Amino acid sequence: MGVIFCGVDYRWLGEVKNAMNNEKCCDLSVLDLVPFGQTGAESIFYALRLSAPNWPAWQPGQFVMVRPHSFGYEIPWARPLGICHMTTQHLICFFQVLGRGTKRLSQLRPGEQVAVWGPLGNGFAIEKDRPTLLLAGGMGIVPFVGYVHRHPQPWNVSMVFGHRAAVDCYPVDSINERIPLDSLRETVPGDLDNLIFTLQERIHDCADQDGLVLACGPRPFLRTVHRFAISFGARAQLSLENQMACGVGACLGCVTKTSDKWADKRHKDGFVQVCTKGPVFWADQIQF
Repeated sequence: MGVIFCGVDYRWLGEVKNAMNNEKCCDLSVLDLVPFGQTGAESIFYALRLSAPNWPAWQPGQFVMVRPHSFGYEIPWARPLGICHMTTQHLICFFQVLGRGTKRLSQLRPGEQVAVWGPLGNGFAIEKDRPTLLLAGGMGIVPFVGYVHRHPQPWNVSMVFGHRAAVDCYPVDSINERIPLDSLRETVPGDLDNLIFTLQERIHDCADQDGLVLACGPRPFLRTVHRFAISFGARAQLSLENQMACGVGACLGCVTKTSDKWADKRHKDGFVQVCTKGPVFWADQIQF
């Protein structure tokens, strides 16, 4: 059972403890940490490669909670990281340094131990015979690395990638070697207009082909994709990047609002946890 401290209810920590004690939680070893883009002290993009967990299966679009042992009591919460790719040899996560926790992740060294629980949430649909359009904004490219490697017919898949940092800061090569990828970098205001126009045209074309649209990225990016998908009647799934503390649905810090199309009557036009009900949602079942 948790406690109430300084007026904050921490009883949900018991749920996190249960998750960490079950078969989904394990200690993994850091194999290497590879900077992307600028190297040395200037680098803020990293691929973290961990020893392989003993998980029976995973889906592209799922995520893990990562907490290095070196966090100690100084940083109590784990950090949610999307699964970039996983094989029988390793688990790869890709992250950007944004705060204290990810800064500490960027200082990990080979051999250090990391507590990981997952795979969490649900993943993207894979419909092998259907034209599939991947839309990624910035770090939203991460789950699509594993997706294109798992897709049985990658010739049916294409991607539009919008980003602000240089393209070599992202794991683009792992995707571009398998599917066509259009890279649109935003450096001046006109670039954003071009990206929005491109998203509109590509989503419209995909809807006309009864294709599947899959998107991941920051909220403004997803809001634009959501608007076009609903307008054109496209079958679309969105992976939300809400902030998370527990990853197991206990803390209620990552909720999103559903629409009247939500399958569970109890939560129509209500709120659900992104970590357990998502992070991937059908576009028509959520509201922005």
